Amino acid sequence: MSTRRIFAGHLVRELRTRLVLSQAEMAARLRISVSYLSQIENGDRPITPAVLGALGEAFPTDWATIDPQEETSLLIEGVEAAVDPSVPDGAIGQEAVQRGVKQQPQLVRRMVALHSAYRRSQDQLRVLDDRFETGEARLPWDEVRDWFHAERNYIDPIDREAERIAGELHEGARAIELRLRERHGVTVEAGGTRLRAYDPDARLLQVDPSQGPETNLFSLAHQLARLEFAELIRDIAHRGIDSAAGRELLSAGLANYAAGALVMPYARFRAAARELRHDIDRLRQRFGTSFEQTCHRLSTLQRPGAAGIPFFFCRVDMAGNITKRHSATRLQFARFGGACPLWVVHEAVAIPDRILVQMAETPDGVRYVSMAKGLVKPSGSYTRPPRRYAVALGCEESHAPDFIYADGLRTDGIATPIGTSCRICPRTDCDQRAFPPAGSEIRIDADARGAVPYGFR
Repeated sequence: MSTRRIFAGHLVRELRTRLVLSQAEMAARLRISVSYLSQIENGDRPITPAVLGALGEAFPTDWATIDPQEETSLLIEGVEAAVDPSVPDGAIGQEAVQRGVKQQPQLVRRMVALHSAYRRSQDQLRVLDDRFETGEARLPWDEVRDWFHAERNYIDPIDREAERIAGELHEGARAIELRLRERHGVTVEAGGTRLRAYDPDARLLQVDPSQGPETNLFSLAHQLARLEFAELIRDIAHRGIDSAAGRELLSAGLANYAAGALVMPYARFRAAARELRHDIDRLRQRFGTSFEQTCHRLSTLQRPGAAGIPFFFCRVDMAGNITKRHSATRLQFARFGGACPLWVVHEAVAIPDRILVQMAETPDGVRYVSMAKGLVKPSGSYTRPPRRYAVALGCEESHAPDFIYADGLRTDGIATPIGTSCRICPRTDCDQRAFPPAGSEIRIDADARGAVPYGFR
C-alpha cells in the first residue's frame, strides 16, 4: 500500500464550503488550530493520519464520499468499526487502527467486513422479531416500506429530475398550477371532501379548501409528478416489487417522493438546512411546506457525494402505532406496533404544537438527539375528528453541533434509555417493559417484586 503523503487540501476546503462552515468551526470539529487547517487547505501541509481520522469521525458521510485515497477510506471504515459501542469489550483507539492500516491492511479490511456482517445480522434479527410478532407473511405495505429502507429513502433518478423541473418553475403553488394547465391541460379548483381528487377524463384536479396552503401545494406537486414522472415511476416500481398491489403502493409512494423533491429541490434545500442548522420551522417558512413534509425531506438527503446528516424520521399515531418510518442511522424501528414508551415521541402526541427534545441511548450504547412534535390535521367537518399524531426527527449525538434542537441538551448528561422492541431489548432494569425478551429465562421471586413482576437472564 502506498505510504506517500496526501495533499488534498482542496477537498477539505470544498467540504467546508459545502457545509457552510468557517475555518474556525471546522478546526474546532477536527481539534486542530485554524492556522494548521489553513495550511492544509492551501496545500502547504499534508493531511496526516490523525487529521484523516478526525475528518472521518466528524464528517463520516461527507468525507468518505469525496476522499480519493483507498487507504483513507479503509481508515475511516476501520475507525467506525473500532469504536462502535454496540460491540462488547471496549473500543480500539484510532492510533491502533492507523497502525493496522499501514502494517496489516488485510486484517483491518477483515474487521470492517465482520462489522458490516454484524450490523446486517442485527437488522435481520429485527426483521425476524417483526415476523414473530405478527405471525404473518409480509403485506404489500410492508414490502414498500422495506423497499424504501433498502434504498436509504433516496431515489436518485426521481430526485434529480425533480430538481431539474423545479429549476424551470417559479416558487409556489401558482407556478405548479400554471404548468399543470399549460403543459397538461389540467384545471385546478377548490372543492370536494378529499385532500385531492383527480378526474382524468375531465382533466380536473380538486383540492380540499379546508386544508392549509402547504397541504394543497403538496397536492399540486403530487399531481404534476404523476403526469411528468409517469414512465420513470412505472419503470422503478416494476423493477422493485413483484406483487401488483405492492407496485401500486410503491408508485404512489414514489409520486409523493417526487412531490417533496419538487417543492424542496435537493441542493437548495440541503444548503438551507445546513445554513439554518436544520431548524424545521425556519425551513418550512422558506419553502412553504408543512412541519411533517420538511422533517420527511430531511430524512431523504442521502445523495452520494452530497449527503446530508443521517436522520431517522417517524410518525406515530394516538395509539402508539408507527405509521411512517425511515432511518439512515443505526437506530431502527419496530416495523409493527408501537415504539419504546420511554421515547419522547409518545409524550408529544398528547401535547400538540409543542416541540420536545430528548437525549436517548439505545442498548448498544449509541446516543441520539431526538426532536418530536404533536400535530393536528383539520378534517373540515365537525362530524369527522381531526387527525392527531406526532412526528419525530433525530440524529446520532456526533451530529449534535449541526442540529439546533440539541442546543438545550447536555451531551455529557444522563440519556434516557430506550429500545426498539421489548422482545429483543436486553435491558434488565426497565420499569416500562411490556414483556420479557424472547429466549430469556424468566425468574420469579415470590418474596419481592419490582415494577415488573419478573426477572430474566
